[in-house]
Amino acid sequence: MLSIIEQIKQGQLWDFHGGIHPEENKIISNQAAIQHAGIPSQLVLPLKQHIGGKGDILVSVGDVVLKGQPLTQGNIAMCVPVHAPTSGKITAIEPRTVAHPSGLTDLCIVIESDGEDRWIEERTPIDDFTSVDPIELIERIRQSGISGMGGAGFPTSRKIQSGIGKAEMLIINAAECEPYITADDRLMREHAEEIIDGIKILQHVLTPKVCIIAIEDNKPEAVKALNQAVNDHDNIIIRVIPTKYPSGGSRQLTKIITGQEVPANGRSTDIGVIVQNVGTVFAIKRAICDAEPLIERVVTLTGNSMSTPGNLWVRLGTCIDYLMELVGYKADKKHPRIIMGGSLMGFTLPHQQVPITKITNCIITPDKKELPLYNHEMACIRCSSCADACPTSLLPQQLYWYSKSEDYDKCNEYHLDDCIECGACAYVCPSEIPLVQYYRQAKSEIYSRKQDELAAERAKLRFEEKNARLERDKLERENKFKQAAENRRKEMKTESKGGDDAIAAAIARVKAQKAAQESGVAAPKPAVAAAIARAKAKQAEAAKSETSVPDNSEMAKLREERKQQARERKAKLAEETTVTDSNKSDKKDAVAAAIARAKARKAAQENNKKEE
Repeated sequence: MLSIIEQIKQGQLWDFHGGIHPEENKIISNQAAIQHAGIPSQLVLPLKQHIGGKGDILVSVGDVVLKGQPLTQGNIAMCVPVHAPTSGKITAIEPRTVAHPSGLTDLCIVIESDGEDRWIEERTPIDDFTSVDPIELIERIRQSGISGMGGAGFPTSRKIQSGIGKAEMLIINAAECEPYITADDRLMREHAEEIIDGIKILQHVLTPKVCIIAIEDNKPEAVKALNQAVNDHDNIIIRVIPTKYPSGGSRQLTKIITGQEVPANGRSTDIGVIVQNVGTVFAIKRAICDAEPLIERVVTLTGNSMSTPGNLWVRLGTCIDYLMELVGYKADKKHPRIIMGGSLMGFTLPHQQVPITKITNCIITPDKKELPLYNHEMACIRCSSCADACPTSLLPQQLYWYSKSEDYDKCNEYHLDDCIECGACAYVCPSEIPLVQYYRQAKSEIYSRKQDELAAERAKLRFEEKNARLERDKLERENKFKQAAENRRKEMKTESKGGDDAIAAAIARVKAQKAAQESGVAAPKPAVAAAIARAKAKQAEAAKSETSVPDNSEMAKLREERKQQARERKAKLAEETTVTDSNKSDKKDAVAAAIARAKARKAAQENNKKEE
């Protein structure tokens, strides 16, 4: 039996379940060469233009920046920086409306261009990438701010790194299956050699056994240009596949080329395959060989409401209103619409001040006849057309009921997370039910609830860890008090052996107190001193109760022993005080007697003088 790679080399192709064949409408924009949109006076750059986290801002309002200068930085794998598309001045860092179906705002950096378009000086192109370590090339790709340009926005460096040692097959997604979009088609026609150079860089990093460029058969000019750019020794196979939507999906394209299914909760690398968009490959070549970060991309501008539709090189951060002036947009008076993305997976913008991002590949301005407004949803007739068209073999009808009734457990049971939101089910629905809108809303709610559950779990862990910490501190305090009580008990035993010294110290204190009284220094009365002592004792007890110091048995025993010793000292002190008082009384009597004798002698002398 032939291996999968051998079957691929022999031209074997497979098919995926479902799919549709909508009207392509590509001829509107693929006839003219790619033009440059120019530099608008203001650029609005969202900090997050990819799947993952935002980077740290490196600039401040009022700073002057140059073309290619990094505006953010990130040290994690799922974070890629944003660069200045032109030279100018930072005028604001504030929330602005971003390219998202919600129409909400996010933090953006606003640059006022100076018209000079000056590059930064620190640019180091790599002439011979084959002599450079693959890890260094991956880091250069990350620092260049490259993320998937097919619409998903997954950080390219992270995807490449996950495929090292695993990817036996490299698939370049050049299908561009969605109606209206022709950005990749024109890019392959005009820059086929640079695309092949980008593929060679990936081959050097990943070392796959084979590389396949998968392109739909409705792009003959692009196929011809790629065949002319590929050599026999490049180990690159150009495989033309049937036109069918959504053959450009990563999982569907892998099934077409390899015949293998990507695991439901896994990635293509789990089966030895890595898929990269053709626009991403071109950006990799520019980053490595030309030292150009991702600051512009090709965008298809199409629709019957435009005077001059086509494909433009657009600087990231360019607002839609600037592009609408270039193509001569004439809004429908009754139903004006500007759709970002394709006609099946795109979304209507709330206004024209939304900026172009790294994942923006198309802007459509249809009239009412071109893309009718389906705003009269009818009841489901259970025709199963949606299930027949679903490329991931789901049951859209059941998912619709569970999403509408907010039964999210059932949504998970029926694998709602496997839905790629291609819109094939809504396209074939005779009841004109906007199925994808229900699925998106359910996914958002499920994600929000999961985040709440994770936050609650983290809070529970923090609470349990806090209680454990408090219990440890309590035990440490109890042990500390116990050890202090034992140490104090030992000291008291030592003091009890030298009781005479304690008595002598007490007598000395009494004598000092009496000396102070005789010298005229006021001393507190015993009653006042006792009251002060009691007040201090109450304050000490209150302080102990406020600090919640445990009143364990060891401390109680220690206090009882201290009281007993205090009583013994008091008794000895009282005895010594009595002896002292008696001595004082005898001294006073002797003084009084001496005074009396002196007075008697003086009186006798006076009497003798009178008699003479």
